[in-house]
Amino acid sequence: MSSSSAEAGGTRGSGSAAIYIFGALGGLNWGYDTGVISAAIIYLNQDFNLSPFITGWVVSALIVGAIIGAAVGGRLNDAIGRWKVLMITAIIFTIGPFGLAFAPNVEVILASRFVLGLSAGLAAVTLPVYLSEIAPTRIRGAVTAFYALAIVTGQFIGFVVGAIFAQAEAWRWMLGLAVVPSILFLIGLFFIWETPRWLVQQHREEEAWDVLRYDRSEEDAREELDEIKEMDRIEQEEGVSGLREFLAPWVRPILIVGIGVAILQQIMGINTIIYYTPTTLTKVGFGDQGAIVANISIGVLNVIAVLLAIRYADRLGRRPLLLIGAIGTTLALGVLAITSLTTSEPTGIGPVGIITLICLGTYIFFFQGSWGSITWVLLGEIFPLGIRATAMGVATVALWSANFVVALTFPPMLAALGVGGLFSIYAFICLGAFFFVWFLVPETKGRSLEKIETDLREAHGTRQSA
Repeated sequence: MSSSSAEAGGTRGSGSAAIYIFGALGGLNWGYDTGVISAAIIYLNQDFNLSPFITGWVVSALIVGAIIGAAVGGRLNDAIGRWKVLMITAIIFTIGPFGLAFAPNVEVILASRFVLGLSAGLAAVTLPVYLSEIAPTRIRGAVTAFYALAIVTGQFIGFVVGAIFAQAEAWRWMLGLAVVPSILFLIGLFFIWETPRWLVQQHREEEAWDVLRYDRSEEDAREELDEIKEMDRIEQEEGVSGLREFLAPWVRPILIVGIGVAILQQIMGINTIIYYTPTTLTKVGFGDQGAIVANISIGVLNVIAVLLAIRYADRLGRRPLLLIGAIGTTLALGVLAITSLTTSEPTGIGPVGIITLICLGTYIFFFQGSWGSITWVLLGEIFPLGIRATAMGVATVALWSANFVVALTFPPMLAALGVGGLFSIYAFICLGAFFFVWFLVPETKGRSLEKIETDLREAHGTRQSA
């Protein structure tokens, strides 16, 4: 099926569930690829005798590819539609693992990781927009947060698969098994359809009506379609499209919010926890095996926290969850920093090690239950329809670029500042995130995407009458 798939058989419930499940599989790919590399890199080093520089690029090639994928993904979404971009993403996701599994040399590994990064960048731009545009307003937050759940689930599966194949040193299996969710994602796309917002932009209103009616009552579908058509009319009259629209006075504030939230999500320190938890724990008394077991527990907390975000995104709202998350992460990292700065270097798992593990777990819980999941919800819904995908691309490029900088600078900063000094910096950044949300981020809970845009226009006096 494609954009007209809504006319096919099946019940509303099963059809809408399929959209969310198959859409989320794109996040599962991304999560798995980022999670499994921490185990695979050990055996890649042994087989190919990698230098530290090349090792860093094997890990970072995916991030570089993701930045490029995100940069082109926004305009591509607007040009050919969300569904077609997802199809391209799934095909690339399927090619990459074969390159890794059968790589004869490190050059092929680097190229394959870069290719997977392209698809990860496309997925990060497209899926939050797709899910936010396809979901009914009443469950939009939960549906879009489901993408974040897929990411952390994929990371956890990557940790587990890495541990299973570690004894056999089978890095090719670790990396190659990413093809399984890739194929499922590719197959699933034939059973879902294009978003009604993009269809209206292309003057395909009958197809948009079929999609809306499939997952909503006739009354709700008609009301939503009228809202989409009215907003499209306004944007057509104003010529809202392309990068030049980013300079419009009514767009700049929300673009600042989107880019700010995206960057903050990364510089609050999450990837230092995901990528380097074992390294951090070995510096506070844990042995290698104990650190690896603790890392799996962090993966479990990831999943539990995002499940809670899905439950409460449409009940509490986006702003409250982001504010709670900022406070929780500030306190967790603050206690961790103070403990590390005021106690002597541990020689085994003592109070410092236990407090560090508790603080890391607390940080993960608060972060993934808020910033780790709600960021994707917010980015998928705050931008105007005419530039939504393009603006999402800009924000995602900022997010991945911040990811790259944090991943690259963490090891030397940890060596120079120690656990206490480094996490003091991250604690202050988390505190800054609280004030950023308090003063700048709007609430979007319970409002249609068109209502969000209308309110933004009215705030700057640009609303046109019908």
